[in-house]
Amino acid sequence: MTDMEEQQDVPEPLPEPLVEVRLREYLAANDAEGLFDLLDPLALSEALREILQLTPDERDRLLTLIPAELAAELIEEAPSELAAELVERLELETAVEIIDELDSDVQADVIGEMDEEDAEAILAGMDAEDAADVRRLAAYAEDTAGALMIAEAFTFSETDTVGNVLRRMVSEDDDFERYRGQHPYVLNAANQPIGVVSLRGLLTAKRSHKLTEIMVEPMTVTADLPLDQLRDIFDAYPFLGVPVVESEGQLVGVVSRSAVDEAALERAESESLRMQGVMGEEVRSMPLFLRSRRRLAWLSANIVLNVIAASVISAYEETLAAVIAIAIFLPMVSDMSGCSGNQAVAVTMRELSLGLVRPVDALRVWLKEVSVGVINGLVLGLLIGVVAWIWKGNVFLGLVIGLALSFNTIIAVSIGGVVPLLLRRIGQDPAVASGPLLTTITDMAGFFLVLSLATLFMPLLV
Repeated sequence: MTDMEEQQDVPEPLPEPLVEVRLREYLAANDAEGLFDLLDPLALSEALREILQLTPDERDRLLTLIPAELAAELIEEAPSELAAELVERLELETAVEIIDELDSDVQADVIGEMDEEDAEAILAGMDAEDAADVRRLAAYAEDTAGALMIAEAFTFSETDTVGNVLRRMVSEDDDFERYRGQHPYVLNAANQPIGVVSLRGLLTAKRSHKLTEIMVEPMTVTADLPLDQLRDIFDAYPFLGVPVVESEGQLVGVVSRSAVDEAALERAESESLRMQGVMGEEVRSMPLFLRSRRRLAWLSANIVLNVIAASVISAYEETLAAVIAIAIFLPMVSDMSGCSGNQAVAVTMRELSLGLVRPVDALRVWLKEVSVGVINGLVLGLLIGVVAWIWKGNVFLGLVIGLALSFNTIIAVSIGGVVPLLLRRIGQDPAVASGPLLTTITDMAGFFLVLSLATLFMPLLV
C-alpha cells in the first residue's frame, strides 16, 4: 500500500456541529462501532469536549459502549477529579476494565480522587499485583518522585544478555509504550538497580554479551525527593527517566521527564487558579452546587475583609464631606497599589515554584522589593499627582494623592513580596491567602494615607 493510499484510509473528523448530532444518534441506537468511528479521528481534547456536552447518563452509556482503550485515553485526558467522577458512575466491571488500561501513576491519581468505598471496590476487582502498586503509589506525598513515578520498569537481571533484551523488545512491542522510552535497567538479586544500558549500546554489542559488560552505573532518586529537586536533575541531565528507589535501594518505579514537566505545569496552573479563588480542578461539567460552594468559600471571606477596609473610610467621613474630590482618587490609589502588589506576589510565587527562594529569604526579598517600590512609587505618585493638580486645579490635592500612592506602592510590594513566604513558613497555602491579604491591606493603607494626609492639609484643600 502506498503512502497516498494509507492517508486516504484515515477518516477525516466531521464538522463540529455534525459530531454532536451523530454522537446522540449513535448513542440512541447503542451503536458502539459508530461511536468509535466518530470519536477516534478526533484529538483527545476535542473528543472529551464533545462528551462533556452530554448528560451524565449519556456519558455513562458512551463510556460503556466504546472500547476500554479509547475510554481510558479519554479518562487520562481529563483532570483527575473529573476523571474520578466519570469512572465512579460506571458499572464496576466497566470501571475496572477502563482503569486496567491506564498507567499505574494515572490509576493512582484517579482512584485517589474517589470515595473510599468506590476506590476499594475497583481495587478489589483489579489484579492483586496491580492493585498493590496503586496503593503504594497513592501512599506517597504529592509532588514527590514516588507520587509521579510509574511502577512499570523495563528491568533485567545481571545474568541477562543483549539478546534477551532485544527479543523482549520485539515480543512486547505492543506494551513497550508503557515503559515510556525507558532504557533497560539491570537489577541485582536484591532488586537494586546496578546498571543502565543505552539503546545504542544494545545495537552495537554482540547478542551474546552480558548486560553487565556494557552497562553504566545509573543515577537514582529516592521516592521522597520533591518536585523542585527532580526538575533540577532533569534540567542538568538529558535523561528521559530516572529509577526511583526506596531507602534501602530497592527499585520501586521510574519517574519520567514528561511526568515531572506535567506536574510542574499543573502546580503552576493550580496556584494561578487558587489566587483567583478557584479551588480544586473545577470544570463546568461538575455539579452546580459543588462549584458554587467552592467559590463561595473564598468570596465569603472577602466580604469580611472588605468590611474592614470600608471601616477606614467611615472614620474620615468629615474629611470626605469637606473635600469631595478625594473620593474620586481613593479607588485609583488602592487599585494602582494593588496592581504593584500583585506583580510582587506573582514573582514570589514563581520563585517559590522554581525553588529559587525559601521562607528564610524573606528579608532579602523585602529589601529587593522595597528598592523597586521606591522607584515605581515616586514615578506613579508624580504622574497621578500631576493629573490631580491639572484636573482639580489644586497643587496640594496633587501632593496628597501623589504622596499617598508613593507610600502605598512601597507597602504593597513589600506585602506582595514577603507575605507568600511567611504563609509558606507557617504551613498555609500562599496561593490562596496572599491575594485577599494584599487587597485588604493595600486598600486600608491607601484609604488611610489619602484621608489622613487630606485631613492634615485640609486648610489648603478647601
